[in-house]
Amino acid sequence: MIFNDELIRVEIEISEIPWVKIFAKNEAKELSDCDERTKNRLFAAAMITERAMREFYEPDKINWASFGNQVPKVHIHIQARFKDDSFFPEPMWGAKQREGVKRDLNYERFVAFLNERLNFAQLSSIF
Repeated sequence: MIFNDELIRVEIEISEIPWVKIFAKNEAKELSDCDERTKNRLFAAAMITERAMREFYEPDKINWASFGNQVPKVHIHIQARFKDDSFFPEPMWGAKQREGVKRDLNYERFVAFLNERLNFAQLSSIF
């Protein structure tokens, strides 16, 4: 767990790429079912996560995804992508393109880095 409050929880997905999932805590299946406060918190956390990934990892691209087919609950995937990862330019759920470059993702440092930004945003009433 990276971050948790009354509206959202933020988790790391262990993968060959940096990958964060942001979940609404309510039982909404669709984003349009969420109240404005929850939607704002989700998107603010997603933007903070994207900026943190860009600064920390310097990826070639950031991917956002929201499927909810396997987990029928509102959540957003934020992924830092690299041209030499196993699936690029395909989505991580797509066809593997090659053996990707192995990276030390420094999960502990990144989790602390992102948590600091999410907590600062909460304390600063940014979200």
